[in-house]
Amino acid sequence: METPRLIDREHEAAVLRRLADSGRPALALVRGRRRVGKTHLLTQLWEPHRALYFVASATAPEINRQALVRTAAQWSGADLRPEDHPTWRLVFRSLLGLRPDQPTVIILDEFQYLANGEAGLREVASELNAVWESELHRTAGVLVVLCGSAVRVLEALERGGSPLYGRLDATLTLAPFDYHDSAQMLRGFSMRDRIDLYAALGGLPANLAEVDPAEEADRNIIRLALAPDGIVRSRIRTELDQEEGLRHTQQYRAVLASVGLGARTLGQIASQMGRSADSSLKRLVAQLEDLSYLQSELDFGESRTRGLRYRLADPGARFHYRIALPAESAAVAFGAQHVWSTQIRPAAFSTYVGSHVFEDVARQAYARRAVEAGLPLVPDWQRWQGTDRTGVRVDLDMVGRTLGGMFVTGSVKYRGRPATARTYFEHTEALRRLAASGRGWAGEALQPSSPFFFLSAGGFSASFAEACEPKREVITWTLHDFYLPHSGT
Repeated sequence: METPRLIDREHEAAVLRRLADSGRPALALVRGRRRVGKTHLLTQLWEPHRALYFVASATAPEINRQALVRTAAQWSGADLRPEDHPTWRLVFRSLLGLRPDQPTVIILDEFQYLANGEAGLREVASELNAVWESELHRTAGVLVVLCGSAVRVLEALERGGSPLYGRLDATLTLAPFDYHDSAQMLRGFSMRDRIDLYAALGGLPANLAEVDPAEEADRNIIRLALAPDGIVRSRIRTELDQEEGLRHTQQYRAVLASVGLGARTLGQIASQMGRSADSSLKRLVAQLEDLSYLQSELDFGESRTRGLRYRLADPGARFHYRIALPAESAAVAFGAQHVWSTQIRPAAFSTYVGSHVFEDVARQAYARRAVEAGLPLVPDWQRWQGTDRTGVRVDLDMVGRTLGGMFVTGSVKYRGRPATARTYFEHTEALRRLAASGRGWAGEALQPSSPFFFLSAGGFSASFAEACEPKREVITWTLHDFYLPHSGT
């Protein structure tokens, strides 16, 4: 599929190009999960004659040191030999001395493999810093980019006490694509298909690149994420095993599976795993959050002790653990196509997208469109899930406070049929019940000056418009508002 050379990396590209063209020595750190597009970004910014690109392998540091010297010699034409570079200091001295009269970029990808563990990487960074702090005999600038997917290990390079602390001119973290940038890799599909593909495959560019535009969206989902040998499914199943420094990855995988199957609190995770919610489980969950596999969220207005919940960070992982994994045996026995068409597509998939992905898409879309559409600016959206004072369940899809202190609340529906007056009244009734239960913010959200936001994939019926209070701003969006230059209100 033809895609733009760079999607959603304009800021990072501008920062790196500015440093490379500054005419002075500069150091940059680029980190992010595997398959998030780090290599694609760095290999697109400069012509090969200007940038030396080296990717270290998961072998021994000595092997990588020799390979780096050989790569530098081949790229520059200089007489560099591994036997003349027994230390990293000598390697870095030669690298930083290459083409001293020409602006040069040196990219060291998977930098963590140049050493064994954090302690070893600190020593390598110390050697780089020693050369960096000495006089560089150059008449042109040089940019050194340290890049890697061991996010926790690379984060240590910028902390206090690190040899490179205070030396980095830029630290860039690449995140997976949101719904909008994912859609740029899914051109040719309908708006609903793009959301379905994002919900099943997630936002990692490498996974989205596996989509075949000649196939229907459902066929791509089956082939890539549901079939036992699907490449996206295989990647998600094995990604924890590739994380640096993680031992006993089956425990971490069990946490992800528990969350994917519906456990949201630490106690629920422990219950599903058949263990206690002790300090060791808290450490597992914290590490998975640090590695961006899990994300925590709070009910609006609640403290971390009451309203903290966990969810899988990437939609692709949510689909894997909630849909694909429970259907694994059936897919093997009866075929992924049959299981999809008879069990998953008729009901489970739409429910999954509506409950576990579409609200995220709504938040992402609102953040992208708010300024140009003149909407109330909400810096942080949250949910509210719980019970009122009578014990009856209450769910609010979107709750936020604007920069001016005003409340905006909303409801998000993925179903194909239009939203009716019932959707409007259910939302106002939920706010009334919360206000009666002592949530003061819900009472403020009921005031006519507080806007409502409704997103309905199926559009809106005439009865919905008739139900809207004339003095209240009611923002109504359909799927078309996600992709148009200006959002409707």
